[in-house]
Amino acid sequence: MTMLSVAEARAKARKRLTSSMAAWAAEHVEEVRVEIALHPPTEKQVLTDQAAAANWAANWRALEGKAGDTAGFTIDWDDRNWTRVGRQQVPVRLRLTTPAEVAAFVGGDTARDWRILRDRAQLIRERLGPASNGTEAIGDADAEADEDKTSLAAAIRSQAKRILSLSAPVFATVVDVVDWLGAHRLGSLRPRQLPIRGVDSKWFETHRSLVTALLTGIGRPDAVTVLDAEPRLRMRILDPRLLDVPLEDITAPISQLGRLPVSPRLVFVFENLESVLAMPEWPGAVAVHGSGYAVDGVARLDWVAGARVIYWGDLDSHGFAILNRLRSHLPKVESVLMDEATLLAHADLWVPEPTPTTGAFSTLTGTEARAFERLRAEGSVRLEQERIPWDTALNRLRTAAGAGTSGRLGGGADVDVVCSPLDPHRLGEVTDDDR
Repeated sequence: MTMLSVAEARAKARKRLTSSMAAWAAEHVEEVRVEIALHPPTEKQVLTDQAAAANWAANWRALEGKAGDTAGFTIDWDDRNWTRVGRQQVPVRLRLTTPAEVAAFVGGDTARDWRILRDRAQLIRERLGPASNGTEAIGDADAEADEDKTSLAAAIRSQAKRILSLSAPVFATVVDVVDWLGAHRLGSLRPRQLPIRGVDSKWFETHRSLVTALLTGIGRPDAVTVLDAEPRLRMRILDPRLLDVPLEDITAPISQLGRLPVSPRLVFVFENLESVLAMPEWPGAVAVHGSGYAVDGVARLDWVAGARVIYWGDLDSHGFAILNRLRSHLPKVESVLMDEATLLAHADLWVPEPTPTTGAFSTLTGTEARAFERLRAEGSVRLEQERIPWDTALNRLRTAAGAGTSGRLGGGADVDVVCSPLDPHRLGEVTDDDR
């Protein structure tokens, strides 16, 4: 085995420090056990290249002499009695026993990162930990304090990369925000209402995950709710009898849409906004723009639970990923136009999918799974929803819904489900936020 050089030993120690620094800093570790075998030469190797062996041992001897300058480490030496070379002392093992020793031996940017993370973790413990409230834990409270320390350590460990990446002023502001939020039970407020210099909605959007993790770590996730702008959905009321007011096209926060006094029998969820806008009147139905992966919001609409839900998305890997995501909340969701026959019937309209997802989706039906596999087999192609001719799409939607070409509106009159031409004025309302 090749003799381990000082540089190679540093590389091994650097790898260990990189992988362990989050845990060491979070848990305030003071003692570690890092042992690196130096692989001294055999007698045969020494005889083959005595100069190389002598230089190798001399390098380790010289480094040992500088241990005081590098916060200390230990090199274990062993006596070897060789027949032809004689008695020799060779280094066999490097031992580092504290994070400071590991960092000092490694040096460079990695050591600097360790010191920054260590100091910031210490500051978090001092400002936010259970001892920071000035109370002394007694009896059961002692166990509770230990649990709080464990939770805070877990938060620091999970957020170590983010903590390390912040500039000093931003990190100080994060600690100030968490400290203030943890000490004030004020109910809901907007980020701009926080009385901390430099904090606004954009700042909070950037650092919300770290703030939330640290609040959870100190056991105060619900001390105060700082709201981001609530996600909005766009929907169309396809049956005017579902609402007592003349509203057809609505964009609103999900919580407000969910409280609408509607009880649709059928909810169409489309990935593409143009398809939502093109839908004709339809008895007992509404159409909702799923907004891609924001489709989770559909499941939060209170009135969806009692309705039949039909989903239509792009025939590509992400379309099936979104369908799978929606089914994780609403298991009975049906799909339409997401089958192999539809894909093959429009082969001339395929385009390459730029960044296909490679996940596996457990909720797909056999028909959907075959279409998904065919997409991959054809080289990760995509058939966008909007490329399918509208008359073809509408007929398939009618068949899937079992509505035929006519139905009964809430008031009792028979009304045809008519496919109206696209309204250019309505299409003009489409914004980037709607897509």
